[in-house]
Amino acid sequence: MIVEALVPKALEDGAALPGALLTEITALYASDEGFQQLSGEFPDPSDIRPEQVAAALADELARPTAEILLARSEGRLVALAVILGRHPDPAETEPWLGLLMVHADERRAGHGRRLAAYAEDRFRAEGRTGLRLAVLENNPKALAFWTSLGYEETDRRPDLTHGRPCVVMRKSLR
Repeated sequence: MIVEALVPKALEDGAALPGALLTEITALYASDEGFQQLSGEFPDPSDIRPEQVAAALADELARPTAEILLARSEGRLVALAVILGRHPDPAETEPWLGLLMVHADERRAGHGRRLAAYAEDRFRAEGRTGLRLAVLENNPKALAFWTSLGYEETDRRPDLTHGRPCVVMRKSLR
């Protein structure tokens, strides 16, 4: 698996994502209609459009310290992660994994685990001691996945953007 970072500088001054890349990312988002229904982030989870994905990515990258990691296997985009060196809430000092999405056709191949480990290793190399994330309470599969990777529940609270009930989880990076 090869991981590349899409950082805010890639979209400076209103630059657009290359069309082919946006098409790939849109296909990844659209591949998981079930998650899109749970998240409620797109008006019609069965009809996700490139302009909607471009806007969502721009919103992610507008956060200070945000990066989008793209994971490829055999040249194909198989997963995406949004990482934050610091959460938007000033009380949160640890880095966050804001989103991890694996293409539905690539599930159970280890891509999600490898991309999560990549993010953990990056933050560990920076001397960070823990990594946090939030999982929608209505997503038991995601809760089971993160628990299997060693993340533990630390809190329950609504997310900052949409107010959806979430389980906050943390993994020690020591």
